Amino acid sequence: MTRAIESRLLFRNDAQTPLGRLTMAGFIHNSAGVGAPSMRVLGSYAIVYLLAGSGRYQDASRQQRVRAGDLIVIFPEIAHQYGPGEGEQWSEFYVVFDGPVFDTWRQVGLLNPAQPVLRAEPIEEWRARLERALQRPRPLTVPGRLAEICRFVQVLTEMLAPRAAEPAAAPEPSWLTRACALLEDDLAQEIDLRGVARAVGLPYETFRKRFQQQIGVAPARYRATRRIDAACALLQRPGLSVRAIAAQLGFSDEFHFSRRFKQIAGLSPREFRSRMPHSTND
Repeated sequence: MTRAIESRLLFRNDAQTPLGRLTMAGFIHNSAGVGAPSMRVLGSYAIVYLLAGSGRYQDASRQQRVRAGDLIVIFPEIAHQYGPGEGEQWSEFYVVFDGPVFDTWRQVGLLNPAQPVLRAEPIEEWRARLERALQRPRPLTVPGRLAEICRFVQVLTEMLAPRAAEPAAAPEPSWLTRACALLEDDLAQEIDLRGVARAVGLPYETFRKRFQQQIGVAPARYRATRRIDAACALLQRPGLSVRAIAAQLGFSDEFHFSRRFKQIAGLSPREFRSRMPHSTND
């Protein structure tokens, strides 16, 4: 006998913020899953938290059984399918999201396509925390939406992060601390990455590979991201033009700055500024 599918939508929202957006969340009881018979590409990140039942998850490189308490992480470009098998049932809590903060999580490995299914128990505790983070009066302002994303990020970080019972991470090596300080210094000037490697006492290729292993991005990308972080802070100052910010941070021109900003932040400087409270575009 086929059970009736029951769904409850918490919200649907397309409003963007500088961090990203939460586009949809809700519950599905007796879900049939998604993707069958052909796989689905969602185009956004999502989590599917299996509250009851069991079934399977499949993408191009894996197929595995899942059960209540499993958290499935969906990636924008990865074709997938999931749902109950014959004679099984499936109830889930889902959230769909995208944006720069989640892309950064992926770069540093907190969201890992090689590990799309994780365990999160106790079920009722995590379900309640996710629902509390999201089920509030819908925020209308940018600060309100940012606060909502931050609540969600806090809960999801704790679900994804290594458990406290696992061995503590080793302290950062001294060369890495020194390298980060050099890469964050004098952001308006061109930097000699080989000079940074020499300053921390490593051959350049060794430095580049070890830095990426430790931080999750290459040294050049790390410095570029710090420059854009500085740009974000400057864009919140009224009266400071995009052209002036580009010059202050050492970009050759406004076009080069805007292109690089969008590559890293996911939106143009003017779009970023327009989404700030009480902002005006220049």
